[in-house]
This record gives sequence, structure tokens and C-alpha cells, in this order.
Amino acid sequence: MNIVFMGTPEFAVPSLEMLLNEGYNVVGVVTQPDKPQGRKKVLTPTPVKVAAERHGLPVFQPVKLRDPESVARLAEWKPDLIVTAAFGQILPKAVLDMPVRGCVNVHGSLLPKYRGGAPIQRSIINGESVTGVTLMYMAEGLDTGDMISRVEVPITDEDTSGTMFAKLSKAGSELLREEMPRLIAGETKAVPQDEAQSTYARNLTREDEKIDWSRTSRELFNQVRGLVPFSGAFSLWDEQVFKVWAVAKPGEPGKVSVSGSEQAEPGTVLQANANGIEVRTGDGSIWLTEVQPAGKKAMKAADFARGGTLKPGTVLR
Repeated sequence: MNIVFMGTPEFAVPSLEMLLNEGYNVVGVVTQPDKPQGRKKVLTPTPVKVAAERHGLPVFQPVKLRDPESVARLAEWKPDLIVTAAFGQILPKAVLDMPVRGCVNVHGSLLPKYRGGAPIQRSIINGESVTGVTLMYMAEGLDTGDMISRVEVPITDEDTSGTMFAKLSKAGSELLREEMPRLIAGETKAVPQDEAQSTYARNLTREDEKIDWSRTSRELFNQVRGLVPFSGAFSLWDEQVFKVWAVAKPGEPGKVSVSGSEQAEPGTVLQANANGIEVRTGDGSIWLTEVQPAGKKAMKAADFARGGTLKPGTVLR
């Protein structure tokens, strides 16, 4: 049986590796085009492309999969089953109808919640304590297809988007491994999603990264965790971007707030010392533990505090 795999980021690599390790006939891999990265804008292949080439698999990188030329190129592989994981493009009907065993997707949430492009990040930002992976048949709508199976994965306070991507990536590959024999045989038992329970996890924007200090300490804690290690959160200090890469869990022992800080404006720096940088929030305060001032590398907040440039009373906007 011919299998075509579609995926782009590191999240998708374990699923591809599993298919190959289990001996399935992956005839080709579809991934996003190479993109410039870093300050020098070096053209960089996707993690899935790197993995595919390591195994000697043919790779196709269409700018738009829905173009007739792209559909025709894909049809040359004569896929019986298409497996996707964080591919990054919507599959047109011509592709969905192509394989006899259908198109299945490894999605990083417990559908019907968190459909869309940023389910893992938004689960953490929204303070969820559990998420998971859903294996589903693909349909023309965005993550609306029938569900084949799901697995739950807890989110702890120590987790970031980075750690959850790794956990869910592994859980997704295991879920796919368990279901592959039934997918090949056409014996899966899929169930429709409950539309009344559906939510949408839109892609993150610059506005999602901006810190609103009037929010609660717990909300800011979740926001920062949900943006690490990809973009980080940011505030403005003297009209310059001041990035925040890590904060202490609200209420963490050993970090004592200064007295009289209740009247301070949200965003006010209360103290900067060996514990980090304490900033007033909407319901108390939060300690920044890793920061990145404009033009500098990320560093421990305590190390930055020793420089004395960010003084108590400064207001971050």
C-alpha cells in the first residue's frame, strides 16, 4: 500500500519515523518550502524534509498544494493513504478524494476543542490542565473530520509549549502506530465531532505576545509558558522591546514582595535583585526570571538586575 506523508515541523517527525520503522511503504513526503531563518536569513529546510532525505525519500514542497500542477504531481505517487501531521496547508477536495483509505491527520488537541493552527500554545495560554492528540479523518472544513481515536496528555505548571510539543509529538506517533493496521485494512470506527463543543485555536499574532500587566499573575504565567521557546512574550521599556522568556510560578516560596506595592500601577518594577525582577500585575505581582533587553541575548533576570539599569519604579508598558 502506498502511503504519502505530509508534515513540516519537528512535531511531525516522530510520526514519519514510526511509519518507516514499522516498515510501511512511504512513497513520498510533502512538506512546506524551505524558508530563510536567523539574522542572516539562511534558507533552511523543514525538519520533516531533513528526516525524509535522511531516509532517501522523495520530497515535494509545493507553495500551494491546491494548484492543479501540485495535485497532479501528488497523484503520480498513487497514494492509497495520506497521513498528515502539522503540514501547514489545507488539503483541497481533489487531494482528500485521492487515496482509497482516505486522509488522516495527527492533531495536537482533544477535538473538537482547539481546532486550527496553534492548539498546543493556546491550550497552555488558556490555562488548560490537560490536552492530547486526536487522530482524525480529514474533511474540507478545518479540523472538522470524524475522530478515529484520542489520547489525553496532562499539562503541568512546569510545561511550556516546547515540552508539550515533544510530549504530544510522541503521543501522536504512538496513537498512529496503534491505528495503522486498522487504517490499512479499512476497519476503523470513526465518530463525528460534537460541533457544540468546538473551539478554534487561531494562529498566534504579535498581539498575543504583548504582555498586559493588568491581567492576573496566573494568566501572565500561562502566557509566557505558552510562547516559549518560539517567540517569547514582550513588554516595552523606554519604547524598546523587553522580552520575557521565563517567570516564576505565582506564589513560589522564597520570593517576597515589597511592602506597600499594592498601590503601584500594573507593570511597575517593584524590585530587581538576586531573585529576579518583580513586576506589579492586576492581582499582585510576578517575578521575571529570564529576560532579553533590546539588542542583547536572553539572560537570567537576576544577572540583568545586577547591572542596575532597570530601577524600581520603572513602568513596563
